[in-house]
Amino acid sequence: MLAVDRSTEADWISRLADEVLAEADRLAPGKPVVCASGLSPSGPIHLGNLREVMTPHFVADEIRRRGRECEHLISWDDYDRFRRVPAGIDPSWEEHIGKPLTAVPAPPGSPHPNWAEHFKAAMIESLAELGVTYRGISQTEQYTSGRYRDQVLLAMRERDRIDAILGRFRTRKKTEPADDPDGSGDAAPRGRYYPFKPYCSACGKDLTTITAYDDDTTEMTYTCACGHGEAVLLSEFTGGKLVWKVDWPMRWAYEGVAFEPSGVDHSSPGSSFEVGGHIVREVFGGRQPIGPMYAFVGITGMAKMSSSAGAVPTPGDALRIMEPAVLRWLYSRRKPNQSFKIAFDQEIYRLYDEWDALEQRVRQGAANHADATAHERAVSTAEVRLPATPRPVSYRMLASMADITTGDEEQMLRILGGVDGEDPITGLDEVRPRLDCARRWVERYLPADQHTRVLDEPDAELAASLDDEQRQMVGKLLERLDEHWTLDGLTRLVYGVPKLQAGLDMDAAPTPELKVLQRSFFVLLYRALIGRDTGPRLPTLLLATGPDRVRKLLGN
Repeated sequence: MLAVDRSTEADWISRLADEVLAEADRLAPGKPVVCASGLSPSGPIHLGNLREVMTPHFVADEIRRRGRECEHLISWDDYDRFRRVPAGIDPSWEEHIGKPLTAVPAPPGSPHPNWAEHFKAAMIESLAELGVTYRGISQTEQYTSGRYRDQVLLAMRERDRIDAILGRFRTRKKTEPADDPDGSGDAAPRGRYYPFKPYCSACGKDLTTITAYDDDTTEMTYTCACGHGEAVLLSEFTGGKLVWKVDWPMRWAYEGVAFEPSGVDHSSPGSSFEVGGHIVREVFGGRQPIGPMYAFVGITGMAKMSSSAGAVPTPGDALRIMEPAVLRWLYSRRKPNQSFKIAFDQEIYRLYDEWDALEQRVRQGAANHADATAHERAVSTAEVRLPATPRPVSYRMLASMADITTGDEEQMLRILGGVDGEDPITGLDEVRPRLDCARRWVERYLPADQHTRVLDEPDAELAASLDDEQRQMVGKLLERLDEHWTLDGLTRLVYGVPKLQAGLDMDAAPTPELKVLQRSFFVLLYRALIGRDTGPRLPTLLLATGPDRVRKLLGN
């Protein structure tokens, strides 16, 4: 594995790893370092949420590459309340609002036992593909098993102290219990503050209000909007959880978290991260982790993602159209506070061109240290090397090929056989998984009006309109077709024919006048082959069409 050279300016991952290790050695020397993420399976876990995982993953992985023991925890916030029904789900699921996510039925047709497990499953699969090593923690299991009992009782004893800390940051009037967007728990009607929220034993929802609590006996009395009320011993009762602004710092102390990033909404002044820093120190006797803010991840042509809005691109969606190493690279090459976009449109061509150029520099030993480090982090972790495409043919070409052949494997193999005349591709597995990614992108995301369909018959009207110069250029192309029937050969040919027409050598440097002639020749070929002025790159189009059909459509 690649060792990072700290004699040069470190990248953001190395700098954060340095900072985390220094703090860990100061406060808990000799103990494993703990990095953490938190994910709520309240709906599709999207590509913005993935940054919550990848940021600590890269830091933890860098620490492990240095030979230090480091654990990456992912807390599944599956004991959170079900807040709203996402778009596309039966509105009748509104009856479950207020229940913990693990008590809500899975969407119709799901094989999973509940709502939380349904949305966790896809993310777990994606994280495996991305090579992310972690220990998952179900907050439902943590609370209902009683593992947090001591922490809950401590928070209840220290409720006045917590209330005072929250009071330093309160800027709004108290409202109804159901309207508690920041999870502070300070939205209860004016009266005694309680940092614990019980789920009702009768209806299973959190539409509850604690009316009394005895520190000595731990007897807690609550009422519910459903009409139920009861007194329970909190030393035995496990049907509830700490409110978010107390729950989060409690976990920092419980797990000994050294590093956990958070999104913009949790990192602003007075937010849960700032408040949590006070609560973890003053109540739980722990420390606030190093926690950089991470910016939003967007999708080309789409607005900011929100899982509550319904269908948002997930890591699984991205992994259907790009290889895991490329997706890892997108998250590692930008600092956490820099936003970036993931291409689901034709920008994916440019992304893959950049990636292929990087890989070529690495293979040739021409990459600088920063690029080589970024590449190594994308293709491997401290434990594993991710699967790669043996023969990485241009994504742009694979997409064009899949489009023109409508995914016919026999035809695709015929075309790929002409990519490299000296070392022909003899099986599609040589270009997988990239080929399958490109094919799925064409099927799902290429706009309908941009699909390429080669004409069945020559365009007689076009043929009749050609002037002598155009006919001569078509003749020169067809005369040399067989001898140039490789991707590189056809590239040289389509650019070279106008040069020959101008009385120049095929490899002559282009002039402004020559470029005009080349463009008009390209338009002619596109019209003859696909009936449009533009299309996929001509060498790829010619390979896909085949020599016999090219001759037929060009009138010879």
